[in-house]
Amino acid sequence: MKETIKITYLSDKIDKLTYIEGKSDWIDLRSAEDVTLKKGDFHLINLGVSMCLPDGYEMLIAPRSSTFKNFGIIQTNSVGVVDESYGKTSSKDVLMMPVYAVRDTQIRVNDRVCQFRIIKHQPMIDFVEVEANDEGEARGGFGSTGVN
Repeated sequence: MKETIKITYLSDKIDKLTYIEGKSDWIDLRSAEDVTLKKGDFHLINLGVSMCLPDGYEMLIAPRSSTFKNFGIIQTNSVGVVDESYGKTSSKDVLMMPVYAVRDTQIRVNDRVCQFRIIKHQPMIDFVEVEANDEGEARGGFGSTGVN
């Protein structure tokens, strides 16, 4: 079943949203402005779109895998989370990408800088306290795998 999302394009200089064809169910977002940053600068990149998410859904926004290599910027909040209340009151609530430049860089209108996906809210969870979770082999903790 497909969901419907209302979108307003606030720039006629960016490509319309499409899936990353044949590669992913993430969708690229593009800069709607030319941006020149010096090393150490912070900027909110205008992404040129406003959306009205359906009830029960949220949007995750993350940099593309090539964003750091191509532009030398990092998304300052690592992953953006947009809940369904965003965009319901005004089509002028433009999506922005907060970035920090680690080197001098230039981003041009229509450059793909980040990507998003829409997901359902996680279900309500009951946490049950136990003495130990010994159901499998220890993996070394989060962030410790994939070294070899």
